Amino acid sequence: MSNQLDIRIDVSRARSGAVTSAHGVTADELREIEPRVLKAHEQLLREREEKKYGFFDLYKHDAVFADIREKAAHFSSFGYENLVVLGIGGSALGITALNTALNLPYWNMLSRAARKGRPRLFVMDNIDPDTFKVMMRLCPPKKTLYNVISKSGETAETICQLLIIVEKLEKEVGAAAMKDHLVVTTSPKGPNAPKSLLHPVAETYNLVSFEIPLNVGGRFSVFSPVGMFPAAMLGMDLDGLREGCARMDIRCSLPSVTLNSAYLRAVYHYLLDTRKGKHIAVMMPYSDALRDIADWYRQLWAESLGKRFAMDGTEVFAGQTPVKALGATDQHSQIQLYREGPNDKIITMIDVQRFSSTLKVPDVLPQISGVDYLRGKTMNRLMNAEFLGTMDALKASHRPVIRITFPRITPSTVAQLLYMLEVETAMAGKLYRVNAFDQPGVEEGKKNARKRMGGE
Repeated sequence: MSNQLDIRIDVSRARSGAVTSAHGVTADELREIEPRVLKAHEQLLREREEKKYGFFDLYKHDAVFADIREKAAHFSSFGYENLVVLGIGGSALGITALNTALNLPYWNMLSRAARKGRPRLFVMDNIDPDTFKVMMRLCPPKKTLYNVISKSGETAETICQLLIIVEKLEKEVGAAAMKDHLVVTTSPKGPNAPKSLLHPVAETYNLVSFEIPLNVGGRFSVFSPVGMFPAAMLGMDLDGLREGCARMDIRCSLPSVTLNSAYLRAVYHYLLDTRKGKHIAVMMPYSDALRDIADWYRQLWAESLGKRFAMDGTEVFAGQTPVKALGATDQHSQIQLYREGPNDKIITMIDVQRFSSTLKVPDVLPQISGVDYLRGKTMNRLMNAEFLGTMDALKASHRPVIRITFPRITPSTVAQLLYMLEVETAMAGKLYRVNAFDQPGVEEGKKNARKRMGGE
């Protein structure tokens, strides 16, 4: 496999030699932590073999992908104008990130021809009544396919949305036609599986249902039907996504701190957090297409690692605070803080070597002096100069940076990044000694909200 097809990870500007030993990782620290990483690697291998955590192998499920393609082809034949995803958190952020990364900008504003007959996408990841009401006006039920996603079926926000949509569908298309407008993605049925509240909904209306494996949590579910069915409806290259996962899986299976991209990033984040006071993890892509991956990463990193208790029950209050930024936009807002404010951040900067477009800067407006350095160049070159200039400025201020380089934005390279970040999070959980696959801090708020609504 050619490296020209792979994303590249460069930690050189997060090392002590670049930003001093007070702010960067030293060679001694890497040698010291290596035995812990190798031990954690063996644990992850065992847990993968035992199918304790299923996200590692989602891309290998041939039968699932075949079913997704078949169902997507069926529903695409109806010529829907809109695809509405009802879901929150991991049910929403993955497809949002994929759509922004792999479909044309301003997707929903393009003509149907420009979208190659694919539907507009509306991801309803909140319960703001004003937003939801406008969505319903923009998406008439007869022209819309709804995909409700909840593993347990108990997610209050999603079920609230579903109740509203079901009433609307029954009124405008009729109960018998519901199966042509509503798809369910939830936990599997079975004697050993917890019953989802969405199961009786699917049975009542004879709906197509997709299964979320029991050993896959929402924030790790993008390569399950949670993300892949909407991706198929939008015409994305599922084979390319699977190929990217496979390529990164090879790299992430290596028992090495330096050769395993996921482990390398996990180690740097962990060491800089626990030893150098870098309690904030910034992700800053220099590409509009990658901006929502930073949003997806925020949930993955925060919900997985932000834990009060370690696995042995000791109180640890672990976890970095993830922050999203966008280059070059946030050079004019956040970079001032990152350079001259508290040195408490590790920054992941992402650049793209080849954009899909090249835009030349014309030689016009001669009356404006001092801009000759731009004339005849390209916007692409300016973006690269902004990226490298900011990297150098951060280095001068001793701010640690990890660089991720995309040769191009493709289904494969996007999947590589997502897969790597998932494995990185799993390894980071081992280093922090926390359960990266639960979210007890979220449940209390859900219980309180339920009580306030009159539930038990």
